[in-house]
Amino acid sequence: MKEVLHSKILGEGKPLVILHGFLGMSDNWKTLGGRYADTSYEVHLIDQRNHGHSFWSEEFNYDLLSEDLKQYYEHHTLDKAIVLGHSMGGKTAMQFACDYPEKVEKLIVADIAPKYYPPHHQDIVNALNQLDFSTIRSRSDADEALGKNIKDMGTRQFLLKNLYWVEKGKLGFRFNLEVLSQKMNEIGENIGTTDSYNGPTLFLRGDRSEYVVNADFPEIKRHFPKAEIETIDKAGHWLHAENPEQFFEKTMNFLNI
Repeated sequence: MKEVLHSKILGEGKPLVILHGFLGMSDNWKTLGGRYADTSYEVHLIDQRNHGHSFWSEEFNYDLLSEDLKQYYEHHTLDKAIVLGHSMGGKTAMQFACDYPEKVEKLIVADIAPKYYPPHHQDIVNALNQLDFSTIRSRSDADEALGKNIKDMGTRQFLLKNLYWVEKGKLGFRFNLEVLSQKMNEIGENIGTTDSYNGPTLFLRGDRSEYVVNADFPEIKRHFPKAEIETIDKAGHWLHAENPEQFFEKTMNFLNI
């Protein structure tokens, strides 16, 4: 029997599935997820494979991530849901909506476009691979070691959320760094060239992010003919964390149409 993705389920009502980005996990969406749950949604905060509390696998691509979500639907007897994905999770959400349009009531894609992205996380992955957990005894030790290569404190905090005690006295990461390091090309892959989803779709981008540019709009519309494209102010790639109020407001406006 196939393993099922781990999730945290909040609230009751219409199902809303949320997919985190690369090196993230469901916890990144706990606050916003709680807000959606308070407005009559059953929120499924999912850990994708090789992330969070979900299973590890040598295989990693968007076709598989889409299949994982289908398996999750079946396990939780979800017929149809709203699907929201950020970055890598947005690619999974796009692929799933194209593969199984009948299972997606509405689609929300946060700061990613249907295009190929060259590997650009190499510095972060290299810094993570340089950590020596035989000498790191605390979160502050890990932060100090990471700080030699990753100067941005927000990025370090995001990564360090994945730290946990593998056993007494030994820290490790919840993500499968070995496999993800080898699959950097897969992270940037695009959805299928002829894939499309004709349901209601919202693309959100940060005004300080370069992930979704105006030149991407025709391609967005080609794959997602009903797409609306909106910009979140004072936000970069982590737009849901940098301007959660506007993110919540724009997504709720879209969901309430």
